[in-house]
Amino acid sequence: MTEFAHAKINLCLHVTGQRADGYHLLDSLVVFAGIGDGLRATPADGLSLRITGPFAAGVPAGDDNLVLRAARLVAGDMGAELVLDKRLPPASGIGGGSADAAAAIRVLLRLQAMAGRMPVMAQAQADAVAALGADVPVCLASHPARMRGIGEKLDWLPPLPEVHVVLANPRVEVPTPAVFKALPPHKENPSLPEALPGWIDAAALADWLRETRNDLEAPARTIAPVIGDVVSALAALPGALFARMSGSGATCFALFAKEAEAIAASEALAADQPEWWVASGLIYPGRADMAQLIRATT
Repeated sequence: MTEFAHAKINLCLHVTGQRADGYHLLDSLVVFAGIGDGLRATPADGLSLRITGPFAAGVPAGDDNLVLRAARLVAGDMGAELVLDKRLPPASGIGGGSADAAAAIRVLLRLQAMAGRMPVMAQAQADAVAALGADVPVCLASHPARMRGIGEKLDWLPPLPEVHVVLANPRVEVPTPAVFKALPPHKENPSLPEALPGWIDAAALADWLRETRNDLEAPARTIAPVIGDVVSALAALPGALFARMSGSGATCFALFAKEAEAIAASEALAADQPEWWVASGLIYPGRADMAQLIRATT
């Protein structure tokens, strides 16, 4: 049985404050792409993890791996041999580790259902899932969402119009703590509008995004100036509607209205910058089943 771990893209990310315990408050529009890692699960006597793929070397496979930690939360007495095909670059601002953990939870719930068990996530399990990382609950649903607070406040969005994306990463890891540390002392920035519009097409979404921000992009550029080159290269691609850095970087994205435009742009950028990681895909419409599960337990 296989599960797809969708890349998470922060189309915008406003830092709106900081709590006394140091956690930053965010207001972000999050979507998921048909680009990601793959996770295969085979019933076994115990839980194990093997990592393959082009970025396998950058991910430790020990007991503290996020995939195994997530699997233990829902596995019960069910064992599984997990094989992670790591295709997303690590520490790159697109939620790869959180998406992998979420895929482990989904695949084990499916295995339980296949074995005739009723897959149920208790409140205690949902709390433990959230404790794995702020992005894990939203990655579990892989559904367009507005994230607020420290990531625990999720408002699921209606289906987006057809939007395609090109992702590019200069193969530079940008540690998230370092990016937050580089933020200006003043953290109380304006949030997104309370009411979000209904976007009729990709161009309308791109126009709206121009009025928003990623407050982490400027500090991330001080750590990895090449991010500016990536955003500029994406924005210059034929058919690109909008370009920005995702999350805390260094992965950046460009939006396109049509699949053919995104594919052609991705191929052109990969040829021009062969040392970068480049991929294209559709913005994923969402998983109403998993969104319902998370809604019921958060």
